[in-house]
Amino acid sequence: MGNIIAIAIILLIVGCCIFSIIKDKKSGKTSCGCGCESCAMSGKCHPAKQ
Repeated sequence: MGNIIAIAIILLIVGCCIFSIIKDKKSGKTSCGCGCESCAMSGKCHPAKQ
């Protein structure tokens, strides 16, 4: 019974993390959290909007 509870808690935490990542991605937030002025990948994270 203890294993089932532990697995359920872990799945709940993972589900919340995935939901948060999807929500942030849809709202346009990035995961790097730093300035992108000197980043070589800034074009991939923040493509030019038309």
